Amino acid sequence: MTRLRVNPIGCVGHGLCAELLPEWIELDEWGYPIVDRESLPAGLEAHARRAADACPTLALLLQPD
Repeated sequence: MTRLRVNPIGCVGHGLCAELLPEWIELDEWGYPIVDRESLPAGLEAHARRAADACPTLALLLQPD
């Protein structure tokens, strides 16, 4: 299983991650991602990897449980 994490220091609130993975990421009132802390369902791992790879500041991370 894999978890999705956000590096709050590296994130500047572009919001691209929420556009690419709306099933798992929502944005707060300032545009910063709120990520579910549970393990990603197997069906979302590929989408999560695409969102992490697209992050302009590389603040979205995939970590094994």
